[in-house]
Amino acid sequence: MSDSGGKGRLGLSPAAHVLLVIIPVAAAVCALMIGRYAVTPGDMIGAFSRLISGAEMTRSDIVLINMRLPRIALALLCGAGLSVSGCAFQALFANPLATPDTLGVASGSSFGAALAILFGLPSLGIQGSAMLFGLTALMLTKLCASGRSPYGVRASDTSAMVLSGIMMQSLFTALVSLVKFAADTENQLPAITYWLMGSLASASWKSLMLGAPPIIIAAAVLYLLRWRLNLLTLSDDEARSSGVNIPRLRLMTALCSAMITASCVSMCGQVGWVGLLVPHFCRMLTGGSLRRLLPASIGVGAAFMVAVDTAARSITASEIPISILTAVIGAPFFIALMRRNRLT
Repeated sequence: MSDSGGKGRLGLSPAAHVLLVIIPVAAAVCALMIGRYAVTPGDMIGAFSRLISGAEMTRSDIVLINMRLPRIALALLCGAGLSVSGCAFQALFANPLATPDTLGVASGSSFGAALAILFGLPSLGIQGSAMLFGLTALMLTKLCASGRSPYGVRASDTSAMVLSGIMMQSLFTALVSLVKFAADTENQLPAITYWLMGSLASASWKSLMLGAPPIIIAAAVLYLLRWRLNLLTLSDDEARSSGVNIPRLRLMTALCSAMITASCVSMCGQVGWVGLLVPHFCRMLTGGSLRRLLPASIGVGAAFMVAVDTAARSITASEIPISILTAVIGAPFFIALMRRNRLT
């Protein structure tokens, strides 16, 4: 869909921007009241009133403020972050099948977390290790793909970046398997396996203080660059004629997307399909222009993750790993989308 045909489409009008804020907020409010411990709107209003006034908190207040609220905040952040990262990677590689793990960042973060669990580090140590190895995977991918360019990522290097990313993904996946092989089968191995399946159960205000800033900052940078990100989908000659420093733009896009992915994986494990599914769904509504697609993906991705996480913790007595639900939802939708657009 072209820009000329999208004058009234989502993302161009002020009402659409307001709607993109209302949808995730409404999803978050509903999620606060849904769960095995029932919470009414009155309980929710009272909890926030007592929090502001400093009064003694009740049992429902503790459930809302210390358990559900940080978890929902994490769902909003990771849903929006992974969706933005998916949009950016698809523009960076001019490939609609690119995902946040294209450069091996998610696999590197998974290895860092598994290694931290193996050594018995606390939750913040697991989070920090995951972020460190996620960015390490990006640096190794860049090092393998770069030539003599001062930025390491040229317009002609996208195929080399993809191949290097696949190599890093395979390497760190093998290292995760090695850690699982060395882990204690009674305690460490189940913890590593469950973490890799993805869950927001460990969300806390402390973990958010460490993981939220990279997501917010990197997503804000990509949002401000959304007008220029469309240049990445053009041919090399067209991109160079725009006057924009394309190598620097590619490097900035890759770095911001990797920061988002590493931070998301460090807090909730590997959550697949969000960075692939949400941008494709939003593209059906807004067209391919990043100036409309990226804001739409932020709102839809945040609401989608909140809805999936609410279902994961509410459907059964024991929590369902979130990656299972995203795959169950994403795979049929994407197959139908591929058949519709004849991508196969």
